[in-house]
Amino acid sequence: MTVTTSPFDADKLNEECAVFGIYGSSEAAVLTALGLHALQHRGQEATGMVSFDGVHFRAGRGLGHVSENFSAGSEKLKKLVGHSAIGHNRYSTTGESETRNIQPFLAELAFGQFALAHNGNLTNAERLHRSLVETGSLFQSTTDTESIIHLVARSHQNEPTERIKEALMQIEGAYALVCLIDDKMIGMRDALGIRPLVLGKLDDAYVLASETCAFDIIGAEYIRDIEAGEMVIIDKDGVQSHKIGKAKQSRFCVFEYIYFARPDSNLEGRSVYKARKEIGAVLAKESPVAADIVIPVPDSGVPAALGYAEAAHIPFDLGIIRNHYVGRTFIQPTQADRSSGVMMKHNANADLVKDKDIILVDDSIVRGTTSRKIVKMMRDAGAKSVHMRIASPPTTNPCFYGVDTPEKEKLMAARMTVDEIAKEIGADSLAFISLDGLYQAMGESARNNDSPQFCDACFTGEYPIEKIGSSAYERSDDGIA
Repeated sequence: MTVTTSPFDADKLNEECAVFGIYGSSEAAVLTALGLHALQHRGQEATGMVSFDGVHFRAGRGLGHVSENFSAGSEKLKKLVGHSAIGHNRYSTTGESETRNIQPFLAELAFGQFALAHNGNLTNAERLHRSLVETGSLFQSTTDTESIIHLVARSHQNEPTERIKEALMQIEGAYALVCLIDDKMIGMRDALGIRPLVLGKLDDAYVLASETCAFDIIGAEYIRDIEAGEMVIIDKDGVQSHKIGKAKQSRFCVFEYIYFARPDSNLEGRSVYKARKEIGAVLAKESPVAADIVIPVPDSGVPAALGYAEAAHIPFDLGIIRNHYVGRTFIQPTQADRSSGVMMKHNANADLVKDKDIILVDDSIVRGTTSRKIVKMMRDAGAKSVHMRIASPPTTNPCFYGVDTPEKEKLMAARMTVDEIAKEIGADSLAFISLDGLYQAMGESARNNDSPQFCDACFTGEYPIEKIGSSAYERSDDGIA
């Protein structure tokens, strides 16, 4: 049996975008294309880039993957000359992908041109949008990112960097921003540090990116993470750091470690791969079960499954094979498939699974659709029993900080007990890692309930920033449209 899933129907949350920027390299556009390629997992719907040569800003963008738009020798890449560039990968959450929503945005302001790329979500976007429109702003896109541009344009500060600071003081939510102004690259991170942003160096050039894996592909050296509430200004004199607003305790998104980030990245001083293995090890100690083999649900379940198998002293093997070559335009035989879009394919390794008691390890269960199909696939392949272990606590609440999450009523764990979920997906047993177990895997003794060390609102419902209210707008790749 073969299982297909789509991004709107799978048991996954979807990170919504990636940002990358480089200042001080004659190959800025090529290096940006490589960095965006390394960050492709954070957004596959569209990609864009803006370059600057000291006089002119140039933009290129398009729907599809980085390789479809900025391949070596492509005309789109050739025209992006300059010593600095910023780029963006987009994940769209609802409706049609539109060229007007592809970032980075490039605008002509009073002080000159201003290019901006954004990962995250502004929780006061609706209020900002309404206020700006009522006072004369004309919006060209349907994303909350454009509100930042209008706020910068309206500022009465003299210096462009001061205009940006003033704009940031008016926005709320989670964000990592990279922008270009007159011969400066600027990186900014929200006051709680929910979304990631890291700083690196390649020879004399400075680099900003959503994850460190983007440094590896271009040979850049990791310097540090941009701090929560920090703005870094990069120019010919180096890097200047400024704090925006009052210092707050960081609440980095814990789901970056569970699923979003590439396993070869390091974020906030932690190896993502090691964190996932340790989550699996803690899960094995919390929820042991007798079995013949531990099988990951590929690819995101692999490190946790390895950690589980090592801690439980049960063999690890690939009982599910993923086809990595099912593309965005794969032939879809039915109308239902055409409307959802096949994005992945899994197939049972039947000879390995037959007559075995198996443990399936996955990173999360969201709607339960894929879990149900995977369990059935294992049974059809001859498994004697199927036990599912999940490397995150039950996902019971939507995210409002830059992650595509179904409404609460569509989250399986929000309306069912663990035993009810197990019955629904057809598993012989089901267990999630505990919240304290997750924190222990992160190197913490336990969750500090008075002041949590991470943003874990999708598990607890405790939102560190005021939630988005009811809105007439639809959610888009960076917030609400």
